[in-house]
Amino acid sequence: MTPPATPEQLRFNMIEQQIRPWNVLEADILDLLSVVRREDYVPPAHRSLAFFDMEIPLGDEPGQCMLSPKVEARTLQDLRIQPAEKVLEIGTGSGYMAALLAHRAAQVLTLEIDETLAQRAAETLRSHGVANAEVRHADGAKPLPSGPMFDVIVLSGSVAKVPQNLLGSLNIGGRLFAIVGEEPMMRAHIVTRTSEGQWETAQPWDTVAPRLLNFPEPSRFSF
Repeated sequence: MTPPATPEQLRFNMIEQQIRPWNVLEADILDLLSVVRREDYVPPAHRSLAFFDMEIPLGDEPGQCMLSPKVEARTLQDLRIQPAEKVLEIGTGSGYMAALLAHRAAQVLTLEIDETLAQRAAETLRSHGVANAEVRHADGAKPLPSGPMFDVIVLSGSVAKVPQNLLGSLNIGGRLFAIVGEEPMMRAHIVTRTSEGQWETAQPWDTVAPRLLNFPEPSRFSF
């Protein structure tokens, strides 16, 4: 009988068979995926699914999930986060993406609308020694208090359109990541603030992700 695969073997397969083929080729990103153990952030009931190419349920509400490993890895690579940068994440979920971001950036603030998920993520991050990520129970769709500015903003879920209010919270040179559109067709958007009043948008790849709560949806008129 063949012995079951170890977590290390499953992680290696995830990186080589799912993530590399999605053009995630930077060695430091691939190394980080080996350091931050994904299974540590998966709910115990679903831990056997930690390395599968799928979204993993996190709570009782539909849409509460971890995004697939390849989407998380490609997002991290494409944002090109620098060690001195400050990051805002909207949609903490399990805290896994916040942990990855915290290893790349100086400081991470991550907002989670579900209080239970926020508490669980904060405890998980703390237990794994991630000291530069703050989890806050908050609705990320509401306007941010004036003042804080960020170098990177990550929306860990999809929206119907890029939230314009968040663009003003980017420093010059800052990047916002969002998955934008309607099922079955959504595109990753990376919006870079190039000057005080100008932004440039790239749409490098397609994917589908559950909605973040409370962001505006397009009107649907029926006649």
